[in-house]
Amino acid sequence: MDENLMSQLAKSGLLPQEEMLEVKTRDSKLFIGIPKEIAFQEKRVALVPESAGLLVNNGHRVVVETNAGVQAGFNDKDYSEAGAEICYDVQEVYQADVILKVAPPSLEEINYFDVKKRQLLISSLQLTVQPKDFIRKLAEKKITAIGFDYIQDQDGIYPIIRSMSEIAGTTSILIAAEYLSNTSKGQGVMLGGIAGVKPTEVVIIGAGAVGEFATRAALGLGASVKVFDDETYKLRRLINDVGVRLFTSIIQPKVLLKSLKNADVVIGALRPKDGATPCVVTEEMVSAMKLGSVIVDVSIDHGGCFETSAVTSHDNPIYKKYGVVHYCVPNIASRVSKTASYALSNIFTPMLLEMGKVGGIEKMCRTNLGVRHGIYIYKGCITNRVLAEYFGLPYKDIDLLMAAF
Repeated sequence: MDENLMSQLAKSGLLPQEEMLEVKTRDSKLFIGIPKEIAFQEKRVALVPESAGLLVNNGHRVVVETNAGVQAGFNDKDYSEAGAEICYDVQEVYQADVILKVAPPSLEEINYFDVKKRQLLISSLQLTVQPKDFIRKLAEKKITAIGFDYIQDQDGIYPIIRSMSEIAGTTSILIAAEYLSNTSKGQGVMLGGIAGVKPTEVVIIGAGAVGEFATRAALGLGASVKVFDDETYKLRRLINDVGVRLFTSIIQPKVLLKSLKNADVVIGALRPKDGATPCVVTEEMVSAMKLGSVIVDVSIDHGGCFETSAVTSHDNPIYKKYGVVHYCVPNIASRVSKTASYALSNIFTPMLLEMGKVGGIEKMCRTNLGVRHGIYIYKGCITNRVLAEYFGLPYKDIDLLMAAF
């Protein structure tokens, strides 16, 4: 066709034109509430001021209960300057569409949820310490609940468990170093070693994430490290990840006892099985350890792996038995609450931004399988089979529910 004719037809509007369709934005503005943690020894906060500011700058509303971040080193002014709103009534915080917590809500806090709003709760689940009517009461509020300890990333890793395990493993070695020193009435031994002096001997029971980072910290200080686990593949993976050919062994009582007798520090880092940590160190084994040696039982959150372990607190963290110092404080990450809060916030913030961008939790769960994996209640229906069986409650498949709603 002649170019002049083409030009005339275009000007007259007779040529086919591209259809201009209205593109609707999917952005959803979130209303996020951060209540103050009231659980025993919980000093972390789910969102740090910088993250709150980032969310506000993206058009979301963040309401923080007064003093929610004090125990993690953040005051109300930090949050208000970042653009968050400070609220002095906890019930007002629970009017938000998204409630973001570290510890799961207490039965009293569950009463604050508004059944008409069909809210979203993001917190840890901590299944083994929940009362029987915890799940039932949450379901009655018709909320959607996500256990952040069950959220997965693209590689199938649980990012929050991984980051908290990294903190717990590294901190456990620093705790042991503290109680070996003279200032804590210890042996006066430096954890690690220097040229010409025999290095400190550290035994780590468990080759998971906690055990890995405890191993890295101890090796970094120059200690001699021995790692025990009941799974050979975990030991092999640890050696590959750490990059050092250190002593490893299956948990064989005679071999373990021999190592415990010479140990200055023993870290309990076994993962729970069926909700409880296996007890692999007997009272007799502990009695054979050196006077002034230190046990840090990171597994105490799930019962502990030492027969002599008993729960302690951050205010009164240790006791001695057979002359061996026992540190058995649950939730070690709260000991370094500021670092732990940043670690949590770094995971929550991108998730919330994505949630707002795609148009809310329902649309996000259709595309983000890792977040969907963390849902244990969806609009009042229990979607976690293990949870439903544990509490004897009815269960519904999350995929079928999402297709129905």
